[in-house]
Amino acid sequence: MFITFEGIDLSGKSTQIRLLTKYFESEKKKVISVREPGGTGISEKIREILLDKEHFRMEFLTEFLLFSASRQQLTQEVIIPHLKKNYTVLCDRYYDSSAAYQGYGGKVDLKIINSINKIASGGLVPDLTFLIHISIEESLRRKKLINKREDRIEQKTVSYYRKVIKGYMDISKNNKGRFVVIDGTDPEPLIHVKIIQAILNHKKRKLK
Repeated sequence: MFITFEGIDLSGKSTQIRLLTKYFESEKKKVISVREPGGTGISEKIREILLDKEHFRMEFLTEFLLFSASRQQLTQEVIIPHLKKNYTVLCDRYYDSSAAYQGYGGKVDLKIINSINKIASGGLVPDLTFLIHISIEESLRRKKLINKREDRIEQKTVSYYRKVIKGYMDISKNNKGRFVVIDGTDPEPLIHVKIIQAILNHKKRKLK
């Protein structure tokens, strides 16, 4: 299975990926987790460019094309080869992030985004996508609690993030077959249980 996790910063994606990795390992299943942008030598270099605060003049289209280049390398070098070896691949963000962040947030034409997303992913579609939903206010509250330093993208305005969140909700409604929306303010163990249950339900549907 190819499972992706989406949501704004500090929604809890990384925590849930870590818990799910341990779950699959306890079940003696082959599993690998990757992140976007990153996951390969080339993609990590692109990540450095994208998150560097000095690159504040970066256009949204430039940002999208860099994400897409990183995604293409990650897909071809890591994701597809592991799926062929019957691994479950867990990915912290995938092409839905581009639609939400650079499309809805940055106003890059969604037709362009969807077209390039197909190219960068090689037509690969996640089996399941978990959208861990929190408000921008909750994200900011969590940042204050841990005193998190912001990268270039995280420094964008509150109004920008409201558009991103709306984008995520629209995308999830248009892709109900693979999206599972989860309240990110629920306790971490409860979210983990909901994720496992959704995966088991998905497998049952495939067997029918």
